[in-house]
Amino acid sequence: MKILLINDYSTLTGGAELLILALRDKLRQRGHDARCFSSTAQPLPVATQADYLCYGTTSRLRTLLQTANPWAVRRLKQVLQEFQPDVVHVFLFLTQLSPLILPLIKDIPSIYYAVWYRAICPVGTKLLPDKTPCQVTFGVPCYQNHCLPLRDWLPLRFQMKQWQKQRHHFNLFVAASEAVKQRMLEAEISPVEVVWHGVPLEPQRPALKAPPTIAFAARLVKEKGAEVLLRAFAEVTAKIPAAKLYLVGDGLERESLQRQIKELHLTENVVMPGQMPRLEMEALFATAWVQVVPSLWAEPFGLIVANAMMRGTAVIASATGGLKDIIKPGETGFLVPPGDAKALAEKLLILLQNRELAETLGENARRFARQELTEDIFVDRFLSLYNRLL
Repeated sequence: MKILLINDYSTLTGGAELLILALRDKLRQRGHDARCFSSTAQPLPVATQADYLCYGTTSRLRTLLQTANPWAVRRLKQVLQEFQPDVVHVFLFLTQLSPLILPLIKDIPSIYYAVWYRAICPVGTKLLPDKTPCQVTFGVPCYQNHCLPLRDWLPLRFQMKQWQKQRHHFNLFVAASEAVKQRMLEAEISPVEVVWHGVPLEPQRPALKAPPTIAFAARLVKEKGAEVLLRAFAEVTAKIPAAKLYLVGDGLERESLQRQIKELHLTENVVMPGQMPRLEMEALFATAWVQVVPSLWAEPFGLIVANAMMRGTAVIASATGGLKDIIKPGETGFLVPPGDAKALAEKLLILLQNRELAETLGENARRFARQELTEDIFVDRFLSLYNRLL
């Protein structure tokens, strides 16, 4: 089978990129001809992994480009004529590759895999500027609520209108979680199936040792909740002075978080190594007693959770979005209200003061991940959908 995978980016820097490139490689291992089409844009200075490229940018011109990208249309037309895929599988395409590409796939069996909320929200998070959930549909409220400045709102309004007009060219929509599926159905996008992300099989982490250690990995932006975690961690260190926190990632909030660490007198307890390759990060996190995902937004899935569970690490996460799909409270970890530092501190203390419980929850998490969250299961589910379309 020939499968063309389409994504805005093809650098190993984000969850969607890791997924699509892993899917390509796994499909190839099974004898299929899978190729990746993406833009030249690079969120971070990392080499592209795509088989085909079109023009992309991370400059201020990106708003215009994601609204109408003629380079993507011209290049994709050439690729489709040359490759003649049996199936087209689209992941991200509304931040570089505009809806103008959709008429090109109208006669090819195709799937759109929604890995976040970009299909129904121009900023992709369904989160208002004050970090509360957005409950309205795209339109004038996006400007009135200050989600977008006028210079972005005008072209993106056109983009979303084009998306609504052209999305019928997809034969099937797939969501990364029940949370994303529900949002899509509310926006009258259907039919929608759910396929959870898959992660590589990893060796089980070693037995837990002192000091009690917390792992966090994400882009350092407000919606990821690192500021909430630091407030909770300050309460933890008041009772467990030796506790450690690995705060991995980079982003706009890095300097703000560094100031907060100093203000809370956590300099000796928090390590901020910046952005790390996945394998290096996994080696670092092998000592963690718990992985924390304190997101303020409704995470579409939570790939970092799946990696932690595969490692055998208990998870504490916000009770929102796709995180509720894969975390079983009291069995594989705990869920807490988003933004509630006190509730987060209470759950952290329960685990960090009880090594046996942390081990048990971690073992349960690994068992669940091996049964439900492997890359092979992920590939199997999409191959089944490809065959159904054919």
